[in-house]
Amino acid sequence: MTGKSKGVWACLVICLFLSGCQASGPKPLYDRLGGDMMMSAIVDDFVDRACGDPRVNFTRKGTSHEWIPTPDSVDVLKTHLVEYFTMLSGGSHDYEGKDMRTAHAGMEISNAEFDAIKDDLRRSLEKYDEPPAETDELLTLVESTRKDIVEVK
Repeated sequence: MTGKSKGVWACLVICLFLSGCQASGPKPLYDRLGGDMMMSAIVDDFVDRACGDPRVNFTRKGTSHEWIPTPDSVDVLKTHLVEYFTMLSGGSHDYEGKDMRTAHAGMEISNAEFDAIKDDLRRSLEKYDEPPAETDELLTLVESTRKDIVEVK
């Protein structure tokens, strides 16, 4: 191989490497969190944790939208949350639930309750040893829904 052909090959290899790196890009948050299995585990822990957290008032006791958590209704909620968090974090599942404003209208959710539920989600992510960067990224995405969920300032 001549010096000129070595240079062409080196240039070709570098170009292929760089184009491959650019094409793949960073993985979506959903994949970095662990995909389907981890999302389901995180949501399962999160819902159970939030249901038992009096700071959250998960059942909306004392409002016109009080919710009675039956095994079936909890399963439906968990399914919707897995779909929503998957969609929010760049996964491939379609979210088939209501938009956040419609889903939470009339629930009288306060900023303090929203903060408490975010804390419960953080604890569930920490339980599964999710890295701080991914935890913060998901919590930032959840924070972006505050304006649609909180009704009581």
